[in-house]
Amino acid sequence: MTGPTDLPVVDTVDVRDGPEVAHGLLSVLPLLGEWHGEGVLAGGQAGGAAGDRRFGQWVRFAHDGRDFLAYESRTWLIGDDGRVEGPALRETGFWRPRGEDDVELLVASPDGLIELYVGTARTTTSWELTSDVVARTPDAPETIRAVRLYGIVEGALMYAIDRAGADTPLRPTMSARLERLR
Repeated sequence: MTGPTDLPVVDTVDVRDGPEVAHGLLSVLPLLGEWHGEGVLAGGQAGGAAGDRRFGQWVRFAHDGRDFLAYESRTWLIGDDGRVEGPALRETGFWRPRGEDDVELLVASPDGLIELYVGTARTTTSWELTSDVVARTPDAPETIRAVRLYGIVEGALMYAIDRAGADTPLRPTMSARLERLR
């Protein structure tokens, strides 16, 4: 958030506004900002739907001067007619750079899934993360392993998330292409 706030400290999605960017954020700095676009949820990921589902998404990566990015993601289902059908997945978490190329990602969702990823920067604008810990509530989607790939390609943030269950191999669950809003 930039500008006036009720909080005594400011989060920002812009390197030109707010607190100075911590040196430790350099490996994930290209993510900083707000992003918006569309993607695909693989069958079975959106309320039990059997086929793939189109979704819209808003993502925010912000900092407050410390060496982590706060992460927030909201998605909504889009019908075949292009109309919004209602909310879908939601996540919140933190990207924590560790040294030159290592990064950790902590993600929680209201579905009862908490994931801790470790990974590396593959290039200055792409990251590959693999789950180190997956914890879930009894009614959460069965997940024992996950992999996330993020990259900025021609100015767009693109990502893919694959997950595995106890009896299912690693498989695509969602992917998207997001354009920078700011």
